[in-house]
Amino acid sequence: MRNVTITLPEQVARWARVLAAQENTSVSRLLGEMLEERMQREESYATAKQSFLSRQAAELKKSGSYPRRDELHER
Repeated sequence: MRNVTITLPEQVARWARVLAAQENTSVSRLLGEMLEERMQREESYATAKQSFLSRQAAELKKSGSYPRRDELHER
């Protein structure tokens, strides 16, 4: 584990202390868990994005042409 010092606006620090007390944990642990969850979400998104972008492009329509915009939407 690594110790990090942060500076928060008083209102944010107060909110964090109340939330940590409600969850029966410390502000330090609360922030660590929040940041870890954020990191995991971003890594998961990056993995999914890379998986999607690495796929071979597929044709949407096998034959014929696509309708023109004005054929689809009345003006």
